[in-house]
Amino acid sequence: MNPATPARSAQRQRYLMCRPTHFEVTYSINPWMDPAKPVDRDLAVTQWEQLADLYRQLGHQVEEITPLPGYPDMVYAANGATVADGRVLGARFRNQERAAEGPAYLEWFRANGYTETHDPVQVNEGEGDLLVVGDRILAGTGFRSSPESHAEAQEFLGRPVVGLRLVDPFFYHLDTALTVLTDDEVMYYPGAFSPGSRAVLERLYPDAIQVSRADAEVFGLNAVSDGLHVVLPEAATAVATRLRERGFTPIGVDLSELFKGGGSVKCCTLRLRD
Repeated sequence: MNPATPARSAQRQRYLMCRPTHFEVTYSINPWMDPAKPVDRDLAVTQWEQLADLYRQLGHQVEEITPLPGYPDMVYAANGATVADGRVLGARFRNQERAAEGPAYLEWFRANGYTETHDPVQVNEGEGDLLVVGDRILAGTGFRSSPESHAEAQEFLGRPVVGLRLVDPFFYHLDTALTVLTDDEVMYYPGAFSPGSRAVLERLYPDAIQVSRADAEVFGLNAVSDGLHVVLPEAATAVATRLRERGFTPIGVDLSELFKGGGSVKCCTLRLRD
């Protein structure tokens, strides 16, 4: 490790996940989804279970929400809400195919003791586009979440929100183009963002890891960090190398079946910040 590299330590985290019991790809609402490609649901469940088990082995707590029949994308739990300081901002989906997921996730939170919850007015797709980084929230827009949802998130969650415009349809959610590593470190793919948004990221995070399109295309940025361990797709070998150089411990996993729906590690993981 470079002497200038900070000492890393893992923080115990709590996650909400949704077993892909009903996973399939029968419609296309992002460029990665192709209903013509067969999906092995049993393999998807096995890969998901391996991810959940890994989290537990790393010392994290995993909660599960019951999946709804007919909503195959519910496995992408990160889209279900945004949680900060025990406050839960619900999700409102742009596509009708996912509309019932937002209320289902809010119902889980209310049934599990969360008293400060908010039914959104504006379209926001949870942690897909609202990423908590320390005391601020980076908020994506351009394809799914509306710009107006940023003000709604700031008002309810009480944290400053920085809007970022996504311009590449292959990176339709912020969590496909940017990873939160610690409270003040991120990594991202510059080409996913408008020029102004790139300038904002460079100003806020001048030492951020910037990755290539090839790294982003294997969902190398759809990753989860506990401050030391970074769980990411095993195909993202170049990203793993960059992370090791910064003192992180990357752990590659295979979520190839869930990738067919346009999601990977982070998409399957909603952090519960109580």
